[in-house]
Amino acid sequence: MEVGLTDDIALVQSIRRVVFIEGQNVPEAEEVDGRDGEALHLLLLYHDAPVGTARLLIDGESGKIGRVAVLEDHRGKGLGVALINASLDVLRDHGLRRAKLGAQTHAIGFYEKLGFTASGPEFLDAGIPHRAMVCDL
Repeated sequence: MEVGLTDDIALVQSIRRVVFIEGQNVPEAEEVDGRDGEALHLLLLYHDAPVGTARLLIDGESGKIGRVAVLEDHRGKGLGVALINASLDVLRDHGLRRAKLGAQTHAIGFYEKLGFTASGPEFLDAGIPHRAMVCDL
């Protein structure tokens, strides 16, 4: 397994399309939000195959982790943990002090194990319940 930064936006978008648009019925207009050009993108390779991605947006002293996606056939292997830990490392390397994300409510426990704390009320994003989460770096 390998996680690293990539400039191949088409590849990360193809993974997100499978996970979000096809798998979770997120409207394409909401998934493709025009912010990919300003973001850092992580690509997760498993046995040399691209199977996961995350998008990082930098905002002042905070970084927002978003569009976290692992292909369904590769879930439950610890790849999501590696993807989030690599995301946190990149944010630290950029001198940021806090990471934030919007977690689907079913994934809150996953993020809590990685040091995130839920904050604020539940909200809908693309019709899916989420909670804001933060992690000090």
